[in-house]
Amino acid sequence: MTKALHKYFDARRRSVGQARRFVLATLASWDVTGEPAEDIRLCVSELATNALGHGTRRGHGFLVRLCADENGVRLEVHDSRDASSESLPWVRRASDTDTSGRGLCIVGALADAWGVEDRDPYGKVVWSRFRAGSPNRPA
Repeated sequence: MTKALHKYFDARRRSVGQARRFVLATLASWDVTGEPAEDIRLCVSELATNALGHGTRRGHGFLVRLCADENGVRLEVHDSRDASSESLPWVRRASDTDTSGRGLCIVGALADAWGVEDRDPYGKVVWSRFRAGSPNRPA
C-alpha cells in the first residue's frame, strides 16, 4: 500500500524548520524512525533550503511531498523555477572554507538515489529515495 502526504510552505526561512518537523511527524506516523528518519529529515532541510535560495520565484513557496510503500520512502521538494540547463541543481565541490554548497553532496551521500523532474505547469521537483522499510500505519 502506498501512502502519501504533502504540505505547502511559505517562502520564509522558518519554513525549513517547519518542513523538517512535518517530515519527522509524518514518518513517525508511518513507523519510520531512527536513522532512516534522520537521514530524510536532513535531506528535506537541504532541499528546502535550496528551493528557497535557488528554486522559488519571488512570492512563491515550496511544497514537500512524502510517499511511502513497501520499498521505502520518496521525498520530493517542489519549487516554482523551471528546470533548465542553467538552473538545474548540481553537486558542488565546496572547499573547506566555503560556508555553503554542500547540500546536494549530503543528499547524495544519504539517499539511495536522487534526481530532478519537470513539474507541470511550471517548476521542478527535486526528489530523493530512501530504503526505509515498510510503513505500518496510515497517516
